[in-house]
Amino acid sequence: MKIVIDSNRAIAAMIKESTTREILLDKTFEFFAPEYIKEEIEKYEEEIMQKASLEKEEFAILLSLIFEHITIIPQGEYHYFVEELKNKISDLKDVAYLAVCLSIKADGIWTHDLHFQEQKRCRIYTNVDLLRLRGKAELDSDKK
Repeated sequence: MKIVIDSNRAIAAMIKESTTREILLDKTFEFFAPEYIKEEIEKYEEEIMQKASLEKEEFAILLSLIFEHITIIPQGEYHYFVEELKNKISDLKDVAYLAVCLSIKADGIWTHDLHFQEQKRCRIYTNVDLLRLRGKAELDSDKK
């Protein structure tokens, strides 16, 4: 499944070993994000380091590991959809995630951000949804 990951899910995966990190590392899903996700995460670097009890070098290593599982989509590949989507969601920072979802024909966006519920163009998944999908995928593969 092709899933666009919101920056908050990536940040949550960095802060602690959790269900979010487990999902991100799961091979059932292919994760994608707009190119500025790294800037968003780096903007909260100090806060993430503090919450996760990480040193700067550990943060860099973890960030690198996280991004081994996320394909970055350059703005040039999704900019066409940005203008069209600006009025579909109140938080303009989220428009790029919607645009990536449409441009790569992803199955949906993984987020817990309620702003995404305002639009109807992309399906929204939470951790629980992705865990269910993973379980279904595992059952389907066992049947083969």
